[in-house]
Formats: sequence, structure tokens, C-alpha cells
Amino acid sequence: MKEITPEQIASIIKTKIDEFAPGVKTREIGTVLESGDGIAHISGLPNAMASEMVQFSSGTYGLVFNLEIDEITAIVLGAHTSVKEGDTAKLTGHLMSVPVGPELIGRIINSVGEPMDEKGPLNARKFRPIESPAPAVIDRQPVNVPLQTGYKSIDALVPIGRGQRELIIGDRSTGKSSIAIDSIINQKGKDVICIYVAIGQKDANVVQLAEKLEEAGAMDYTIIVNASASDAGSLQYLAPFSGCAIAEEFMYAHNKDVLILYDDLTKHADAYRMLSLLLRRPPGREAYPGDVFYLHARLLERAAKLNDTLGGGSITALPIIETQVGDISAYIPTNVISITDGQIFLSTDLFNSGIRPAINVGTSVSRVGGQAQIKAMRRIVGNLRINLAQYREKESFSIVASELDKETKLQITRGKILVEVLKQKNYLPLPVENQVAILYAGTKGFLDTLPVDKVQSFETKLFTEIEHNAPEIFEKIRKDKDFDGLWEETLGKLILKVKEQFVTE
Repeated sequence: MKEITPEQIASIIKTKIDEFAPGVKTREIGTVLESGDGIAHISGLPNAMASEMVQFSSGTYGLVFNLEIDEITAIVLGAHTSVKEGDTAKLTGHLMSVPVGPELIGRIINSVGEPMDEKGPLNARKFRPIESPAPAVIDRQPVNVPLQTGYKSIDALVPIGRGQRELIIGDRSTGKSSIAIDSIINQKGKDVICIYVAIGQKDANVVQLAEKLEEAGAMDYTIIVNASASDAGSLQYLAPFSGCAIAEEFMYAHNKDVLILYDDLTKHADAYRMLSLLLRRPPGREAYPGDVFYLHARLLERAAKLNDTLGGGSITALPIIETQVGDISAYIPTNVISITDGQIFLSTDLFNSGIRPAINVGTSVSRVGGQAQIKAMRRIVGNLRINLAQYREKESFSIVASELDKETKLQITRGKILVEVLKQKNYLPLPVENQVAILYAGTKGFLDTLPVDKVQSFETKLFTEIEHNAPEIFEKIRKDKDFDGLWEETLGKLILKVKEQFVTE
């Protein structure tokens, strides 16, 4: 080993002395004047930024909310008892950010990006601010690629496209979350990243949801952001923004299509109302603050389909809103209806009468429409909504069916059959080729003479028959997204064959 001479040591020391530059680092440290209910009033931080993170002496973080003349107000991101009067608070110099990237896939995290699933640290290499501007109009392109939910009634009547914002709205226990879960399960193998944001729900329900997704193999492409009912209001407020930041990373940096579900924004608005009242902001309609519309608008505007120059990624947002006794004219429902590109309205009456999913076709709409459907589906469902509307109108006449003319009887029969065709069980989403086959049978009148209670079993038998004896029927739709005369002839013969078996049975 080469020896170092005293001259070399002296030279190194001299160089280091010459390079030394004395400097003074300043750090602002404030004092907590008052703390209660998760709100901390802090003095002595004149250079604080809005949405900047502050760290209290207890190690808990806070988020700067109000910038006032003599003090700032921060919301505590954790237990409200962890911050007391007299504690110190220092600025971090960072806006509120969360970990992002592929390392989060398959994980359950909280609103600030901490793991909740006992699978170890996230090891995320990148962070992203939770608030960011929505893509400009010039950065977007029209929504024209379908995002299949696996539900016949949605994909046929209120189709959703990649980059769209479609509201799911309805009373409590009408199957809103079931649609969200099935939409995630149906993305398997479609190269779509799914993010489920649970706001104000029971932890047990979120665990149950994760288990269902695990069973279906859907956690391989899903991230769950959980701010449960037992969490602080500040964490419930942050959850959707954290989920959106994670989604944006996949859209911008990885050019991926992302599906994000906010379950639900009613509880999010309630958490924001609570924080605003504690911050002494003036209340408006239903005691919500004046900027509650902006709260949801700036969140949902970040969903978009980017143009090809920016990579062509997309975020599809499915916000959920809970109504009271079907009142869609309340403040938060009307706000979100006006922000989104359509809504799926779930009716309690339909749900209780056994129609699942309980979609009210009359009040549900997609403002993207046929652009979010494959050509085969577009051709088949052209008259479906009209047939259902005619059936709803004349349904009450079915009690006196003997006095009705032949055409009205046919409309009522066809309507009953179509309602039965659109029924579907939970957690069994259908591929689009299966949907096209059964909807073709229903809309073309093949099932008009079939007893209504046999429709579901007929559907199962038809799918089995196609898979075993005519797989080219499904393959044609999968490959070409359309059908021709030969396809119609082959499927027609097969439908009649299966129908004969039902008659003989």
C-alpha cells in the first residue's frame, strides 16, 4: 500500500481550508397558539405557502390552509391530540406530496401515502404534489376508446369512454360500490391501472373489498387509498387528491390508461364542510363553504384523455354520490352532475323490485354516447333505450292485457324480456363479446316467446353453446369490433337451437 507523505497531508488540509465558506442557515420556527379539533393556529411563520407542509415538535405533520395577517392556520394530518398549545412548528419547504409510481400497485395506503397493509415499506422513488393544474384543452383529445365495465346495462345504454367522468349516483344500499368493484375486476388484461379511493368508509368494508379484488386477481393492477370513517377529517379531505396525483403519474409519466373511483364524494364534501366550519370560514347553502363546487371541479377536471404528443394516456373518473330519498336536486349532487360528463342513476324502487343493477334508464345519461362503444354494440343497441322507454310507459297497462292491441302487447313482452336480459349478478362482469351476443338475441325478438323466468338460464346456456360449438362468434367481435351477415346468420341459428332445447325441456 502506498504511503502518504506529510507534505501530501498538509496539501489536502490547506485545500479544504481554502474551500471552506462560512455560511448561516436560517429556519423559521413558529409557535402553536391554539390547537383543537385538528386545527392549529400558528404564529411566527410569515413565509409559509398555501398547501405547504409544516412539522410539529411531536413529529406530526400539518397542512397550511389559511394565510392570515398575524398567524397561519394548519390542519393536523393525524390525531388532533398530538399537537398542543406551545408546541413548535417548522416549515418543510415542500407542498403536500404523496409517493407515486408502479411500486404502489397492489398496496393499500392512507391519504399521505403511508402503507396500511403490513406488506412492508413502499420503496417509492418519486413524489408528486397532490394539487396540480388540469390538462389544457389543447393537451386533450376526444374520448373515443371504450372503458368496458362488464355491465350490459352500462356498456349498452350509458357507455363510458377512457378519459370520461361518469357520476354514479343513488341512495344508500342501491349497489353503487358494486358497480365500482365490478368495473375494476373487468379491467383484467386490458392494461388499465385502477385506483379505488375509499372516503369515510368502515375499515372492515375496505378489507372486504381488497379480499374480493385479491380473489379476482385484480390487485395486480389496483391501488387502494383509504381514509376511513375513524380517520381525521383532514385525511378524508386529502384522500381523493392523493389518489388523483397517483393516477396522474401513470397518465403523464407512463402513458397509461387509469380508472379512478371516488367512493364517495358526499363524505368528502362533509369532511371539507367540517374543516371549513372549524376554520371559521363563512358557511353557505346547507352550511357548505362557498368554494365546495371548486373543490370537486378542480379534482374531476384532472380526468382527461391526453393527445398523442403527450403520450395518449388517460384518467377515467367514476365519482360516487349518495343521495337522500332519491333527491338529485340537493346541493352536492347538482354540483357534481354539472361537472361530470353524464350520470348513472340507481333507483331504490328498481333495486327493491329485484332489478340489479338498479339503473334508471330515464335519468341516466352518457354525454359521450356511441363514441365510447365498439361498432357492434352501437349497431345493436340503437333501439334498446326506446324499447325500454315504451315498456315503462305502457307497463301499467299490462294489468288489463286482454284489452290491448297486438302491437302494445308485443312492446310490453319485449320490454319485460329486455329488462331481464339487462339483469346481472354482482362480481360477474361480462366481456363485451358476450354482451353483444345476448343483446342481439333480445333486441332482434328471438326471445319474445321465451318465458321471462327462463331468460337468465337461456343466457348461460347460449354462452356455453357458443364457446363449445361456435367460438368464431365471440372471436369476430373481439377481433373486428363489428359483425357481418354471416355472423348474424350463425348466431341466429344457434339461438334458435338453444331455444328449441328450452321448449323441449
